[in-house]
Amino acid sequence: MNKKVIVGMSGGVDSAVAALLLKQQGYNVVGVTLKLQPEKYVDQGNQTKCFHSDDINDARIVAEKLNINHIVVDFTRIFEDKVVENFVSEYCNGRTPNPCVVCNKFIKFGAMFEYAMNNGFDYIATGHYAVNEFDKVKNRWLLKRAKSTKDQSYVLYNLTQNHLAHTLFPLGKLEKSEIRNIAKKFGLTVAEKPESQEICFVKNETYKDFISKNLKIKNIIGNFVDQKGNILGQHNGVLNYTIGQRKGLGITFGKPMYVTKINSEDNTIVLGENADLYNNELIAKDVNFISAEGQIENMDVMAQVRYRAKPEKAKITSLTNNKIKIVFDSNQRAITPGQSVAFYKEDILIGGGIIV
Repeated sequence: MNKKVIVGMSGGVDSAVAALLLKQQGYNVVGVTLKLQPEKYVDQGNQTKCFHSDDINDARIVAEKLNINHIVVDFTRIFEDKVVENFVSEYCNGRTPNPCVVCNKFIKFGAMFEYAMNNGFDYIATGHYAVNEFDKVKNRWLLKRAKSTKDQSYVLYNLTQNHLAHTLFPLGKLEKSEIRNIAKKFGLTVAEKPESQEICFVKNETYKDFISKNLKIKNIIGNFVDQKGNILGQHNGVLNYTIGQRKGLGITFGKPMYVTKINSEDNTIVLGENADLYNNELIAKDVNFISAEGQIENMDVMAQVRYRAKPEKAKITSLTNNKIKIVFDSNQRAITPGQSVAFYKEDILIGGGIIV
């Protein structure tokens, strides 16, 4: 085969097994670990731990075990510019971003993809749980949900036909438990490595602390208001809240109250009851269509408004400036600006955009 593939190796078990499977399939595999931040040292008891170096070292050890070359590519500047700054800006403007979506667009399938194509590789590969297939009848690539409960297609809606033609997803038809068993069987040191539940650049602190401490962004106290604009009390700064939040408001009302809207322009946060969180439509910007054919007007789709949300029946209408309107058959709870909406036809990911 001798096709050259560069595998993004994060230091975790998924990307390690992706590299292993591709080597077993006969690809000429090179592992690449992306350096996305300067070294950050955190005290843990009697020792000082550098998280970024640990992940790079784990990836290097796996590469040695697989007998493949391993390189580290420094993308700290673009990661700061595209992912971290977006994350901070969105929160400070009352929106709730998904940094994985942005990272996939600008880093993994942006800078890393370009690096691979510019350095003689035929493909890139990642440990994402997704499936890409070429449809000979439609003469185009399709991105599909993984045959796994860990499907991650939602965060990949920015991919293009060119990306899909040069990308491999070796884990698309496997469950996480199978991945760990493969790693154990082959003796990979990361077989039991815990899965990170954090934002990768926010370690041992909350995202609020990260923004306030590391980027010197100050919370500005403002007013909680009701649906009619009446002042109910004071909040501690818009970056501390997200749509649907009930706990941690610092004020009691004798009944459950939720954040229903965040207005960064006048620094107010609107509170309401649970019923006020429901809506049946949204507008999304920065829309990318992967495999839509022909007219999208009034297209019937299954739309998903956050990573773990259940897809629901909806229709798409096109707007100007690369925006769309999505109208659901039924009300959805806590549609959140800054999050992404992805839309599907059965198991095929049609595209997605950022909720505004």
